[in-house]
Amino acid sequence: MPAVVTNTETAPRAEGSALDRYFGITRRGSSISQEIRGGLVTFFAMAYIIALNPLILGTAVDKNGNLISGAPQMVGGEIDSAAVAASIGMVAAATALIAGLLTICMGVVGRFPMGLAAGLGLNALVAYVLAPQMTWGQAMGLVVWEGILIGILVLTGFRTAVFRAVPHTLRSAISVGIGLFIAFIGLINAGVVRPGGGTAVELGIGGSLKGWPIFIFLFGFLLLIALHARKVKGAILISIVAATVLAIIVESFAKLGAQAPDGSNPTGWSLNVPTLTDFHLPDLSLLGNVDMIGAFFPDGQFSLTHTIALIVLVFSLLLADFFDTMGTVVAVGSEGGLLDEDGMPERTTEILLVDSLGAVAGGLGSVSSNTCYVESTTGVAEGARTGLSSVVTGLAFLVAIFLAPIINMVPSEAAAPALAFVGFLMISQVTDIEWSKPELGIPAFFTIIFMPFAYSITTGIGIGFLGYVFLSLVMGHAKRIHPLMYVVAAMFIVYFVQGPLLDLIGG
Repeated sequence: MPAVVTNTETAPRAEGSALDRYFGITRRGSSISQEIRGGLVTFFAMAYIIALNPLILGTAVDKNGNLISGAPQMVGGEIDSAAVAASIGMVAAATALIAGLLTICMGVVGRFPMGLAAGLGLNALVAYVLAPQMTWGQAMGLVVWEGILIGILVLTGFRTAVFRAVPHTLRSAISVGIGLFIAFIGLINAGVVRPGGGTAVELGIGGSLKGWPIFIFLFGFLLLIALHARKVKGAILISIVAATVLAIIVESFAKLGAQAPDGSNPTGWSLNVPTLTDFHLPDLSLLGNVDMIGAFFPDGQFSLTHTIALIVLVFSLLLADFFDTMGTVVAVGSEGGLLDEDGMPERTTEILLVDSLGAVAGGLGSVSSNTCYVESTTGVAEGARTGLSSVVTGLAFLVAIFLAPIINMVPSEAAAPALAFVGFLMISQVTDIEWSKPELGIPAFFTIIFMPFAYSITTGIGIGFLGYVFLSLVMGHAKRIHPLMYVVAAMFIVYFVQGPLLDLIGG
């Protein structure tokens, strides 16, 4: 599969219904059934966020010791488990709602096969850095401000201009790096790769593949690659469903339970336990719990030092959102052949505008900034090519608000094979990189390795961009550097030294 295929190269066929014409289904060489399959695969690859986001936001406390629900975490010197459970449930419902609405918006407005949900890393920054310094409402207010700023950058054309300024080789490197990154995520989610004893990571438990959950992953992965090799349609979706059914059977007999945060029960399920839990009506009372101004006036007084520190934190949120999305759009578009000869997708401005809306909606919904998910590449690998698949993904998230017990029956070990497999599909673009040119090949290499090694798309992009600017200057090719790349490089320098900057400001 070539890395970039223009939309006009798809086989010409007569377009049919208004739905077909609106989404360009036939024009992109797809079909409604293909879009539905791809949308469902993307949902199952992303569904873990419904369980994981609440574990981060729903259990952390603000400066007053309150959970995001507003209830105190500690009562009588002990953790109020009922309050924590209620907080987790509220975040789960809001997470699914916001993800569903935004993903449908991406499908209808951006018409691109990409899902949005609360961003991992961004939610941790909100929970463990922002919230301890302020109330939850104030922390979510900063997230809203970040979204507004990104929206302004989109409307002024700056974000799109930066997108165009990136050399083609670095775009290819971003896709390859994301492929390795998402494969690494899949292996970690399945427990195939874990923190090692004496090494950074190791295979399974003590170097061995041990436990039923890993067997479920291997079963799903082998089934997936066998179906793919035989060119069976729906291979990814079939493997997820089959692995989930087998996991349910195994859990019903073995009673494995979940892995514990302290590392005990290492052969248990890593996140979702494949059993049916109790149904309950969703609690959406977190919506609108936002304070847009209070964070800038600690104790009711304006502080310039405090405000500068907040600006640095918002800047770090903005930059992570800004370039995570760029990398994801490139990866999804490259995988599906949805980029033009300039490496840009159709309706780029609309796609980026919906993404900026994700931060605003995430803050207003108290679920942290929502961003585009690289797991969308699994749906594209299944055949998704248009925004219709995003509508399907979004509807599945909305259904999940009410059917969370059923959705949570899918363990991460059943969905992880799709993530690992997508790494194989995306790494083929490594041949599009101009390795013979040091100013392109070396930054591309850094981009590729730092995404999985630093566990961050933004870090990989930042180091690659800085390497490109530095080496282009060293090689005497300054005129080849787009002026915006200097601006972006300066932004990344600030991003990478934000820790010392905050220490200096605080001192």
